[in-house]
This record gives sequence, structure tokens and C-alpha cells, in this order.
Amino acid sequence: MSWKILLFGAINLTCTGFLLMWCSSTNSIALTAYTYLTIFDLFSLMTCLISYWVMMRKPSPVYSFGFERLEVLAVFASTVLAQLGALFILKESAERFLEQPEIHTGRLLVGTFVALSFNLFTMLSIRNKPFAYVSEAASTSWLQEHVADLSRSLCGIIPGLSSIFLPRMNPFVLIDLAGAFALCITYMLIEINNYFAVDTASAIAIALMTFGTMYPMSVYSGKVLLQTTPPHVIGQLDKLIREVSTLDGVLEVRNEHFWTLGFGSLAGSVHVRIRRDANEQMVLAHVTNRLYTLVSTLTVQIFKDDWIRPALLSGPVAANVLNFSDHHIIPMPPSKGADDSNPVTSTPAKPTSPPPEFSFNTPGKNINPVILLNTQTRPYGLGLNHGHTPYSSMLNQGLGVPGIGATQGFRTGFTNVPSRYGTNNRIGQPRP
Repeated sequence: MSWKILLFGAINLTCTGFLLMWCSSTNSIALTAYTYLTIFDLFSLMTCLISYWVMMRKPSPVYSFGFERLEVLAVFASTVLAQLGALFILKESAERFLEQPEIHTGRLLVGTFVALSFNLFTMLSIRNKPFAYVSEAASTSWLQEHVADLSRSLCGIIPGLSSIFLPRMNPFVLIDLAGAFALCITYMLIEINNYFAVDTASAIAIALMTFGTMYPMSVYSGKVLLQTTPPHVIGQLDKLIREVSTLDGVLEVRNEHFWTLGFGSLAGSVHVRIRRDANEQMVLAHVTNRLYTLVSTLTVQIFKDDWIRPALLSGPVAANVLNFSDHHIIPMPPSKGADDSNPVTSTPAKPTSPPPEFSFNTPGKNINPVILLNTQTRPYGLGLNHGHTPYSSMLNQGLGVPGIGATQGFRTGFTNVPSRYGTNNRIGQPRP
């Protein structure tokens, strides 16, 4: 394969040399613009040779993703150079409109057919994988769109031509045919009427067609070099990410990044958070199997959930752990059985409904006594009682039941303080 590419490269250099000499002898800038397409074919052959070399190379520790991006860089450079050549033709054509030179048609038609024959023979003989992929993946040029409209009308009359012209023609074949057609018209008009300005007009037309054909390919290859995600696979990638997030043991899929490594190959990296009891190798195999249908070079980082649930301990507290003199112990009242309980709630409970929110018959009824730290500071020297008051003594003194007097104030600590409710020393006296 490589020797064939080198052979066509040598023939291309020979043809380009002859065409440049004929451009100088005919003084035709239109033929010069068409010769630039032959030079572009030389760049195309070099890109094909680079592609063949890339296929033989394997990834190395230095270039872990391989050398596929060399193909993209070669396509981008070739298309940009072709556009620069078209801009140069436009600049020369603008100068010729001010002073139009005489055009000699002796070698004009011969050079046109030589360039057309070699360009078509090169494209049909050598399978250029990078440019074939870019011409199909890139957006259509304005020349292709106009030819497609004419082809639909023509195929309506002759249906057999639909396999050639539809859905869209090869852009390189199309520009070669369009450029040769413009040169033929130039030759006829100059021979008939000596209308030399048509040569400049044909050069501008060929330059515009060249620029319009190469620009979409430059944009596509430039986006690949910028490591962007192709728009036509974003929907498929989102679907695969959703499928991965529903796998057994997967908690979260984040930091996903996918980009085009080369023509037709995607690379990506993703972080997957899994449960603590999940099998890492099993999850890795499932994730890779799902994403490998689109992403050929994939890096998956698996990490387990680092959130640790605090342990809830219940049971009796050891006597040597806490100093009970510094704590209040609030004993919980004994609960009734589940069968004898009568929930106190504003919403009546149904036999088939779950227990209400404020019902005492809840799973928390059998909890152990709650130990609260005694951080309350009381003033000394006022004749107040210190320490904790047992729950039973509180009930006996009437602090827990409204309407029963108290011998010790609940809020002030003073004794014999009259209260609004209950009985005390002012029993039977009128209320102030």
C-alpha cells in the first residue's frame, strides 16, 4: 500500500510541474486555481501515508492514546492550506480586474483535461480513509446542497441516476468536475469573443468552490483537535450513562467526559461511586461493557461510598462510666401493652391505618431512661434545697397535676408562695 501511495505521489509532482509551466505560458489564473487542486491531492496522498503509518504503530507509555490524532492534524493542515491557496487566488483575481492581461488558449484545454484525469484517477484508485470519513461526517457545503437540489429534479426524470448523485456527491469529485466545467466555458468564450475577463471570473468561481468545500472539513477536524464531543453521539452517551447509573451497586456516575480521539474513535473517562458492599470488579465489568459500544478508549475509576453511618448503641449504662451525682435521671413511665394502648391524638386512628404521628403507641415507647447532664447553676446561700427531686416526690407534692398545691415553688424555689391553682395557706380566702 505504501509503495502505491509513493508512486502516485511521484506522478502528482510530475503533473503539477507541467501544469505550473502551462499556467505560466497561458497566463491563465483560472488554470492556476485548478492546479491548486492537484497540489491538494498531493497533501491528500501524504495524509493517506500518515494514516497507513498510524495503523502500524501501537500505543506507547509516552503516547498512551496512540497516534490517531496525527491523521486529524494532517487533514486539518491540508484543508487550511487549500483555503489559503483559494484566498491567494481571490487576491490575484481582484488585481486582474483592474488590468486584465491577454490569455493564450494553446495549453488551456490540455492542462484542464490532464489535471481532471489525474485527480479523478487518484481519488478512485487510492482509498483515503481520513478524508473519506471527514467528507461524510462534516456538514455539506453550499456546492453540494445546490447540486443535490438539481440531482433530485434530474433523478425524478431518470431514476437510475439516484445511486450516483444522491444523497450527496463526493465533494472532491464534485469540485474537480465543476472546476473543469468552468475552464471549458472559459476556453470557449475566449476563443469565440476574446473575452479575457471570463478567465478571472472562472478563477474566482473555482476559488470560492474550493473554500466552500474545504471549510466544513476544517471545522470538523478542528473540533476533533479541540477534544469536543460529537453532537450526533451526545444523545446515545446520555442514554448509556442513565443505564450505567441503574446498575446494581452503582450509587452515582459523575465527572464523565467524552471526546473524539480520532476519526471514528471516542475516548472517555468516568467516575463511578458504588456501595460499600458492592463488588468492584463486577461493577467495572458491567460499566465497561455498556460504554464500550461507543467509547473505544475508556477509563473508569471505581470508588466505594465513604459515608460512614454512626453506630446507634442502646442498653443499660455502666455504673462506672457516668457520675450520677452530676446527672438527672428521668425515668420513663411504664408503657402498656400494644393491645391495651389507647393512642392520644387529635386524628382518630383506624384499625387498618398506620399509627398516627403523635400517638404514644409508637416504636419509641420502649426506650431506655434518658440521662441528661446537670448543667444548671443554682445560687447558694438563699436557703434553697439543692440536688434533684425524685419524680415520685414531685407527684406527691402536686407539681405534676394541676389543681394541687405545692409546698415548694417550682420556678422561684421559695416556700409558701401562693399559686394561682391548688391549695395553700390561703384556702378559703377571697382571691385578690
